[in-house]
Amino acid sequence: MLYGRAGEQAAIEALLTGAREGRSGALVLRGEAGIGKTALLDAAAEAAAPDFRVIRAAGTEYEAELPFAGLQLLLAPALDRLDALPAPQRRVLAGAFGLADPAPGDRLLLGLAAQGLLAEFASEQPLLALVDDAQWLDGASAEALLIAARRLQAEGVVLLFAARDGEGSFPAGGLATRTLTGLEPADAARLVPAALGPDARRRVLAEAHGNPLALVELPDAFAARRDATPGALPLPDRLRLAFHGRISRLPAATQTLLLVAAAEGTGDLGTVLAAAAALGAGPADLAPAEQSGLLRGGGEPVFRHPLFRTAVLQRAPLDQRLAVHRALAAALDGAGGAAADRRSWHLALAATGPDAALADGLEEAARRAEARGGHAGAAAAYERAARLTPDGDARTRRLVLAAEAAADAGGLDRAAELAGEARVRTDDPFALALIDHVLATAAFLHGDHPAAYRLLVDAAGRDVAPPHAARMLFQAFHAAWYLGEDELAVVVDRLAALPLAADDPVAPVAGYLLAGTLPLLGRAAEPLPAAAAVVERVRGAGADALRDLAQLSGSTLILGRDEETHRITGELIGEARRVGAIGPLPTLLFFHAEAQLFHGRHRDAEVTAAEGLALARDTGQLQWVSQLSAVLAQLAALAGDAERCTALAAAALDVPGPARPAGRAWTQWALGLLDLGHGRAAEALDRLADLTTGPHRHHVSGTRAVPDLVEAAVRLGVPDRAAEPYRRFARWAEAGGTVWGRALLLRCRALLGPDGQAEACYREALELHRGTERPFEQARTALLYGEWLRRGRRRTEARVQLRAALEVFELRGARPWADRARTELGATGAGVPERSAAGPLAGLTPQELQIVRLAARGLTNRDIAAQLFLSPRTVGHHLYKAYPKLGVGGRQELAGLV
Repeated sequence: MLYGRAGEQAAIEALLTGAREGRSGALVLRGEAGIGKTALLDAAAEAAAPDFRVIRAAGTEYEAELPFAGLQLLLAPALDRLDALPAPQRRVLAGAFGLADPAPGDRLLLGLAAQGLLAEFASEQPLLALVDDAQWLDGASAEALLIAARRLQAEGVVLLFAARDGEGSFPAGGLATRTLTGLEPADAARLVPAALGPDARRRVLAEAHGNPLALVELPDAFAARRDATPGALPLPDRLRLAFHGRISRLPAATQTLLLVAAAEGTGDLGTVLAAAAALGAGPADLAPAEQSGLLRGGGEPVFRHPLFRTAVLQRAPLDQRLAVHRALAAALDGAGGAAADRRSWHLALAATGPDAALADGLEEAARRAEARGGHAGAAAAYERAARLTPDGDARTRRLVLAAEAAADAGGLDRAAELAGEARVRTDDPFALALIDHVLATAAFLHGDHPAAYRLLVDAAGRDVAPPHAARMLFQAFHAAWYLGEDELAVVVDRLAALPLAADDPVAPVAGYLLAGTLPLLGRAAEPLPAAAAVVERVRGAGADALRDLAQLSGSTLILGRDEETHRITGELIGEARRVGAIGPLPTLLFFHAEAQLFHGRHRDAEVTAAEGLALARDTGQLQWVSQLSAVLAQLAALAGDAERCTALAAAALDVPGPARPAGRAWTQWALGLLDLGHGRAAEALDRLADLTTGPHRHHVSGTRAVPDLVEAAVRLGVPDRAAEPYRRFARWAEAGGTVWGRALLLRCRALLGPDGQAEACYREALELHRGTERPFEQARTALLYGEWLRRGRRRTEARVQLRAALEVFELRGARPWADRARTELGATGAGVPERSAAGPLAGLTPQELQIVRLAARGLTNRDIAAQLFLSPRTVGHHLYKAYPKLGVGGRQELAGLV
């Protein structure tokens, strides 16, 4: 019976009910030690029986640096299902658990692999996964489980986490959370033994502050020693003191065995007994601990409450703890895989001074952790190795490695601290460059673009090899992109001066970046090469395609080679899906969505951007959360959905951390286009003028918003406000040499006059549009031409243009533009067609549409799940939701419909 927890139990029961019906969910229980989190997990396990499989794990403070320790403990019962996972996920999870050689793959793929294994384990009956003391999970396990929890949808899985306040860390953003507080007085009184005297009862209630564990444990402590709970101490410390008394009354050998079990942490009976035997304790010494209630029954060294483990460790003198860690290391001697890493950590915890051999062993453990994707654990191992290293240069090198691993793990603040510590220890140019690269990465991802820019430009100027300098300047280019043209010019000049060898993998990318950017700055440049040839050279030189070509795929947009962007990103997205590289996907999906949007494929762009946004949120890539939200705001503006547009724009600007959100320029364009579509030309002009003349005018969105600015300025009769942006746009269109850029330039000329040249400009623009596969821009030109013809009383000719424009706008769901074309058509005296009904696909969500399209191509649910990083059950769930919307009975009817 749990008193005072009806709300939490109802929330858990709702999750269990949902799982019985095929839905998934997660909940985080937070609160101080002893507040009842573990009791709620126990109650959930009882409520789930017998319908559910139940798996359980707990974080352990001493294992918080061992990669995948918590995840492996939780998923151990499901490891026989590994073969059911897609190959990249299977390889990376088996490698992480030491069941196979470490597999190259994105660390974020591990979270999706964990999600897949949980889903597979729930394929026969619902699954309840319980994780206690989540604040002590190792970083790799916590990250993987949080990614899994956020992406679970329709698998019948419930994930419950319990995390203690004030200790460790378990940032569970995006998950439902309930914070437990003390019990109300009436409920608290029911937990205090009735036999307790009135004075003692009052004291217990006053000391416990409604903490259930305190209410249960303090009376026993009072009976043993009246001053065991001095009120000046925090409650967790008072509880630990109460436990100390209970532990002290146990036989010495039992106390030794408890200390070994607490330090070992995983509950591995064989390891615990082997280490305990070396210290004079044996299996028979388990019984008194079980009888006292410190250990759960069943013959295994599992503590009944996490605070018992903490109390055992804290009360032991230092020499005893060191002896226990040495004994555990000896018990693990000769072990391989994760057990070998545990041995290294126990030796490190037993060390009392510098130890070169032990430092070498920890560095090897760190390398193994990195190979398995456990970057947080690797960072801790490198750092501990550095502390144990007698040699100064080797210590600095290991601090740099620790900083790089921490940055890879997303621990940007810790990476900056380690890099800063290493920086004061060395004057080696290459080491300083690497250190500053780490610091710059942390600054950039925190949104401090000025700091990142300064660090990277300085680092690239040191005595480092040109390829290293080029990669630093690539990142400096990204930082400068958000600062302004002056900073961009500095990076471009530095990049142009690098003596890169022709066969270096980064040389073709550097050349393309220069050819695409210099004209934007009003500089002369080499002709822009074909991106396909650059891709071939980069791959032929053995480059890391997903890293180096991602930079290229974004730079193709600068001068308007959108079709190249679409082709390259399409190839890279497919490659990333095949190898399980999740990290680059938000970047690539952003560029791909841009290319689709610019080609007028608005629905495709929405599907792509929605997937990218979900992945960016899951993986904490705040820059791309901002950018992708802003692109979706642009699509909502085109559809005339003001509420969705403004909400997405706000989300793009409200990204935690960055002072200058990456999506700012796109949101300006989106909101300006929304105003223009709804006839608010003055508001549109103000927004677009700020974008096209401000610090972001060189951005892709800043350049391409100029035709919208021209239209708004002409409508208001103030064409001069668009004069300078128009001149820049003309230079850009000439440098890019694209047919579609020339068509938009002619449209601007038609609007700006003189009126005698307008018709020729409109006609030439429409002729050019016909070969560009940009129907939306073609329709906008036809709309403006039709309006011009109607004003000249050439109604019959106007109707031809307006009808063509209306058809395109309606097909693309561009409601404001369709309404405008319909109004203009009515003004010509022609009959105005009714709004056409939206097609059946329009009622699908982006994810449903994505799944339906893949199913229509003949892919199975499992194939689709592998490609989209979902579970097969979630794919089936979305298909069954889509069928009624499409009016079909099954997937066999999809091919003809899509």
